[in-house]
Amino acid sequence: MRRIGWTLFLMLCPLFLSNVVAEDGALSLPRLFQDGMVLQRGQPIPVWGKAEPGKTITVVLNKKQCQTTADSVGRWRVDLPKMKAGGPYLLEVRSEEQEARTFKDVLIGDVWLLSGQSNIDVTIERVYPQYVKEIDSYENADIRLFRVQNETDTHGPKDDIRPTQINWKPLSKQNAWLFSAVGYFLGKRMYEKTKVPQGVIVNSWGGTPIEAWISADSLQQDFPLLVERTRLYQNDEYVRTQARANMLMNQQWDKLLNEKDPGLQQDFTAFGYDDSSWNTIQQFDWGWRGVGTVWLRQHVQVDKAHAGKPARLLLGTLFDQDYTFVNGRQVGHTGYQYPPRRYDIPEGLLREGDNVITVRFINKYGMVHFIKEKPYLIAFGDDRFSLNPLPADVIRLSETWKQHDGAVMPSCPSADVSLQNLPTTLYNAVLHPLAPYALSGVVWYQGESNVGNPAPYENYLTKMIGNWRTLWKQPELPFVVVQLANYLQPSDTPQNSNNARIREAQRLVAKKLPSVELASAIDLGETVDIHPLRKKELSERIGLCFDRLVLNDKKVKLMPEVVSVTADDNLVTLTLDQPLKAGELNEFEVCGADGRFVNATATARGNQIVVSSTVSSPHRVRHAWKDNPIHLNAYAPTGLPLPPFEINVK
Repeated sequence: MRRIGWTLFLMLCPLFLSNVVAEDGALSLPRLFQDGMVLQRGQPIPVWGKAEPGKTITVVLNKKQCQTTADSVGRWRVDLPKMKAGGPYLLEVRSEEQEARTFKDVLIGDVWLLSGQSNIDVTIERVYPQYVKEIDSYENADIRLFRVQNETDTHGPKDDIRPTQINWKPLSKQNAWLFSAVGYFLGKRMYEKTKVPQGVIVNSWGGTPIEAWISADSLQQDFPLLVERTRLYQNDEYVRTQARANMLMNQQWDKLLNEKDPGLQQDFTAFGYDDSSWNTIQQFDWGWRGVGTVWLRQHVQVDKAHAGKPARLLLGTLFDQDYTFVNGRQVGHTGYQYPPRRYDIPEGLLREGDNVITVRFINKYGMVHFIKEKPYLIAFGDDRFSLNPLPADVIRLSETWKQHDGAVMPSCPSADVSLQNLPTTLYNAVLHPLAPYALSGVVWYQGESNVGNPAPYENYLTKMIGNWRTLWKQPELPFVVVQLANYLQPSDTPQNSNNARIREAQRLVAKKLPSVELASAIDLGETVDIHPLRKKELSERIGLCFDRLVLNDKKVKLMPEVVSVTADDNLVTLTLDQPLKAGELNEFEVCGADGRFVNATATARGNQIVVSSTVSSPHRVRHAWKDNPIHLNAYAPTGLPLPPFEINVK
């Protein structure tokens, strides 16, 4: 969810300049075409690029050959015939002077595009403690991973993407460590289902709104001011100036912070530092409000059996930035609030008896705090990397810390432009260049950044899917939309939840558009973490949708869906397309003509739900219409939940 800093943007500017297809007439192809690529089975295979105008281009793959001529500006494209899964093959592209590009180890199978924001971004490294044995033991050279490098453009669609570090790498723990966990588990799941090669393209950017992923043409009719907003930033000199100003201000703020911080001058991290005069605080009953730094220290007793052993320090999740030390040695640093603090303590650092953990918080806004529901401990042994289950050999940390103020600072002024959050900028730079690379289907997991204004989201999502299908010239390109996970504090009373409104927009789009399915994460979330870790379970639900959409497996049962509603006095009967597990159900609400929702009782009986409330003439019924409907218990026998919805009774 966090915005990418403009310091990084400026560092990468030289790479931006390299993102231009060769203009000197040399034969070139987009960066998606590389050794190890996966091409889509069962569809014509587009291959395209640039060359000297008028030259004949020959493309050969698996004994199939096509020819074309580069047009007046050097563009060319061929569509190889449909092929069955297989490989590895050579893909050869040559011009009439025998200038050639040859790509090795090419597979033909299924290709999936995963896009959205940070829940697609969440890496295997982040979820590793949930699936340690599986990730450690699995690799598969028939599953290939490709990560599109982030870039923006305010001017219009680009021809190609930037160079990337993960470019059709075979799936292994090492190659997938910084790759999307959803992409990893989906590729693995679909391979196990089909036994054919899998190509997983991940194209996502944390914190970005859906408007950034839609073309200007698609937005122009209903949202012309959004397009105009982006045009305001077509002055590249202005953008560079703002970016440099933001970088310089952050550097100056950090410089003053470090100069003023007594903890750096007196070395609060030192093992022998006397902290006896510091304040004592309780970590879950402590809200340090301020801008600058604050220091915490905790003494931990380690016995002889554990002294010197390698260990892992779990500090839950902290707000916002931390530098963490053990016995005066830095063991970890995290620059923002979301990642779990999991820091390795090297062999020999822990000593018998007293040990000291020191945390330097840096805060630019909000309130420094610990997240209560996360683990806080030192783990030992071979299972110290696991959180599912927790390691057996641990020293749990105390909730009591010593605290000392550091540097008090003014707020850091920001001139951040954040082009990735502007309409059309990601469509231009990282989506448009991927077409027409043949795909089996698309996963869209996004919406958190539109929660502040959910009203237009149904329109946005409808436009985006239509926009992408037009770009690929596939009117029914399969889409799986992930319905947002449960998040934030639960409530026992009805809420006017914007999260629920986004989920409803996602449900309605999946219901009205052809070849779109909904995979709900409504019961896979976490109260305190917008990035839930159960990505394998989510990928299984996405895979079930593709079983139906792409593999045409009509036996697959997806989530239950309401097909009709009837009312009789204060009773509402919902008829579903499949039965539910019988019993009393939670998280149902009903409203009358006044629009005021009240809690209702509900009972599952076969494929019907009978809802009863104090409302004598129900007008609407809701299910799981909350930020975090934690008591949801409406499930099909398959284990899939009844997703959130709001339905008119009259």
